[in-house]
Amino acid sequence: MSQVAPESMTESPGAMTPTSQHAADPLPFEHPPKLKGRQRILQSLQRISSTPSLAKLGRASPSSYRTGNKASMSCVSLTSPTFSQGHSYGHSYSSQSSAGFSTAPTSVAGTPCTDSFIHDSRVRVRLVNGNDSTGYFPQGLTSVPLPEEVRTAAKDAQVSYPSALMAEQMISIPGAIVKVKQLRKRANFDFWDEMPHEIKVQILSFLSPKQIVRCSMVSKAWRKMCFDGQLWMIINTETFYRQISSASLVKLLTAGGPFIKDLNLRGCVQMEKKWKYEGQKLSNLCQNLENLSLEGCRIDESTIHFFLLRNSRLVHINVSGLLEINNSTMEIIARCCPQLQHLNVSWCRKVTTSGLHKVVQSCPKLTDLRAGEIKGFDDPIFLLSLFETNRLERLVVCRCDDLDDESLKLLIQGRDPEIDPLTDRPMVPPRALRHIDFSRCDNLTDIGIQSLAHNVPHLCGLQLTLLAVTDASLTTLLPTIPNLTHLDLEELEDLTNVTLQNLATSPCALRLQHLNASYCESFSDTGMLPLIKACPSLHSLIMDNTRISDLSLVEAAAQLRLRDRACPTLPPAAQKPEITLTLVAYDCANVTWTGVREILSRNAEPHRRSIISLKCFYGYQDTVNEHTKRVLKGDCRAAERLERKWGDYMVASEEAGATGAGARRRRRRARDAAMVHADEEEGGPRGGRRRARSGGCAVM
Repeated sequence: MSQVAPESMTESPGAMTPTSQHAADPLPFEHPPKLKGRQRILQSLQRISSTPSLAKLGRASPSSYRTGNKASMSCVSLTSPTFSQGHSYGHSYSSQSSAGFSTAPTSVAGTPCTDSFIHDSRVRVRLVNGNDSTGYFPQGLTSVPLPEEVRTAAKDAQVSYPSALMAEQMISIPGAIVKVKQLRKRANFDFWDEMPHEIKVQILSFLSPKQIVRCSMVSKAWRKMCFDGQLWMIINTETFYRQISSASLVKLLTAGGPFIKDLNLRGCVQMEKKWKYEGQKLSNLCQNLENLSLEGCRIDESTIHFFLLRNSRLVHINVSGLLEINNSTMEIIARCCPQLQHLNVSWCRKVTTSGLHKVVQSCPKLTDLRAGEIKGFDDPIFLLSLFETNRLERLVVCRCDDLDDESLKLLIQGRDPEIDPLTDRPMVPPRALRHIDFSRCDNLTDIGIQSLAHNVPHLCGLQLTLLAVTDASLTTLLPTIPNLTHLDLEELEDLTNVTLQNLATSPCALRLQHLNASYCESFSDTGMLPLIKACPSLHSLIMDNTRISDLSLVEAAAQLRLRDRACPTLPPAAQKPEITLTLVAYDCANVTWTGVREILSRNAEPHRRSIISLKCFYGYQDTVNEHTKRVLKGDCRAAERLERKWGDYMVASEEAGATGAGARRRRRRARDAAMVHADEEEGGPRGGRRRARSGGCAVM
């Protein structure tokens, strides 16, 4: 910045403001060159500091300002707008903000200025000779910035300007050492490594066991993490028991250890040798089991006992089909598993009702007992214990030859019950049974089934496969079980349409969901039509090897259509239908392609919420499956096209089999219809053209 001395100021030759419009034009001045860098910053600061508002701030002088010594004057204006010697000029080089002095960086001829310089004691002078005691100003500086007290720039500029100016001065000094602060490089952030271990385990818990084992091959850290016990609280090998080796199973059991609560090793026969040598060790590790399933395993008796002795929290035990299970195992269960609720010992030939009696007496929470093919169901002590406890909700005694009518009466009514004189029925508390399976109990007849009437009001499922019962027993029983939802009458040859008609009028018709009438050869449309109309909740109807005809299929399609129309709101066009009724009607001599086509036609109607899944004659099944697949995808037009071409093919086939004139033409038309239907069933012709078909090699 140029220093201004009093003797260097010259008086203006005349007034700068013209007195009239015809005054001489202002003198042409040469524009100063554009400044850059430091000079441009200093020029801007000089203009800012020349404003008259700075004199009114009234702040105290900083310690760096001195008034008695020689030094270069600051770029702050030396006068205030109230100074008596100040002038105001109207020339374009002056303004009210310049307080009568030039704001240009240099003085040129004709620049207006004061007539004489009058020293004011209030003027502040700043020393920049580098000898400042504060050490703030380095040596070699020829100018200094404005003090922070009088700056009007932004806060960021106030902080950054001194550092930038000092750095520029230091660079301009030869031999100066410039210190640049280096930014610390941020270390790489590994998202997975920095994640807490608990969150990693939670993420891996969404994978299947097979996927977790594959992830363990990534590294040692991943191996340790993938075999964390929290990931193996549930070990269920039903989907991969054939692919996993015995060593891998032992590793999983060791990794899970006390974390395992649900252990299902169904069908793992490869562990036969491992159980003998490591059975006790594995049982010591797994002491918090709640569900244990060893169905179909080849496991020794001692290992089973070890598991039962060390797991007192067992709730579900499934050891069906194990030849090593015997009555001593039942004694251990009765002594060590007081929380037991579900026990499955079906097909355990060494178990009898004497061992089950101890379990029933010692396990007060037992509600599900499955004892198929167990000997001793004619034991009155065991039957009376079941009657007195009255806790069982599910009883499966299929293929129990020892269960006869008297045993069933003792189980349901007890010994010598009191008879109601008005109704002539035994006065006993109602049984808690909800599901009963008497399948293939050859010694049960109508007398035993009739003993269930009025004694099992909560019954929901009843299986009577291959029993010697007639319409009389079911006519008595069905009106007394209003909560019935599943009924299995498979291969009951003595039943007639009377049973179906009584079922349609019974209170359970509104809740019935599943009916199996397979191989009931006396059932026909007479009993099936009223049943289909009276059961709105029906989801599964098995009618194979019966005398039903196309009328039953048509009625089922019509009733399902009425249910859709009864819905208060129709589904949107984008919503796809769902299968809500499954019909099985194969090997029915009276069912033809006409009834099958009626179901396909109803399924392909637009805006259907529910459709029928049909299992029929194997010659029609491929077309039915393709049609159902298109309907489920929402492509009703393609389904209608397939149904129409299949109908044309069936009509042409029937005409081709007729005798008389035109037989050759009918056979040719049948072949053409068959090719068109085959193309449509395979997805339609390619590019609008029928795919070429070869008739085969004549030689071969």
